[in-house]
Amino acid sequence: METLPTPELLPRVGARVRQLREARGLTQSALARRSGVSLRFLADVERGAGNASLMRLAELARALEVSLAELVVDAGPVVDELTRFGRLSLPERRRRLGGERVCIALVGLRGAGKSTAGRLLAARLGAAFEEVDALVEARAGMPLASLFSDHGQETYRRLEREVLDTLWSRPERVVFTTGGSLVTEPGIWGELRRRVRTVWLRARPETHLSRVVAQGDSRPMLGRRDALAELRALLSVREPLYAEADLTLDTERLDLLETVWALESWVAEEG
Repeated sequence: METLPTPELLPRVGARVRQLREARGLTQSALARRSGVSLRFLADVERGAGNASLMRLAELARALEVSLAELVVDAGPVVDELTRFGRLSLPERRRRLGGERVCIALVGLRGAGKSTAGRLLAARLGAAFEEVDALVEARAGMPLASLFSDHGQETYRRLEREVLDTLWSRPERVVFTTGGSLVTEPGIWGELRRRVRTVWLRARPETHLSRVVAQGDSRPMLGRRDALAELRALLSVREPLYAEADLTLDTERLDLLETVWALESWVAEEG
């Protein structure tokens, strides 16, 4: 076992808080409001200057939707093999993971945690991170809602295919997320599974909805009498398709870091 010097503890905790905050797209002000701590306190924690109590750390963990253990992982005084792996240089990580090129697609409904887990996984693998829908919007020069209303689903699918052709042809490591409906297109879904490693991040309908709403997105509720019932019906249709992915991870059972570690271990085992 490796022991860390005590002065390193606070900066490592602060770096973890900042990493998780940025992965969720939160500013320091937004996280401070969500957790109930002061902005100055949060800034001190992230600088490694704030010696937070367990209660304060628990408030930050709750606001970040992770376990308390996830905030202090890799902080010491003991470092295990998993956290030691994360410190290796990029060439050494690649050597241990077996091969230079890795292309992983995360699939599932909104609220599955695809973007958050994908960004962290990409960072640990030294890979690029992309979101298919964001790339489609960039190509179209408009938001998805406008693309669908003005040009229809056929145009979206054409642009989606162009984006995927680019992603799975890239020579470097890349982790990307897809739109939730991609699996309903047999041709695209089948080719995606042939070309890249696919992972379904699974959750209950209630969890999907609550996560999306917690992110400040009220669209799933607009104009719907029973959004949850509609989501249940949608998921029941898509579940058999999502289950065709190479790997399924239950994000109800695993927290964010456990999900990322499971993905990283799977990549290493598959070579």
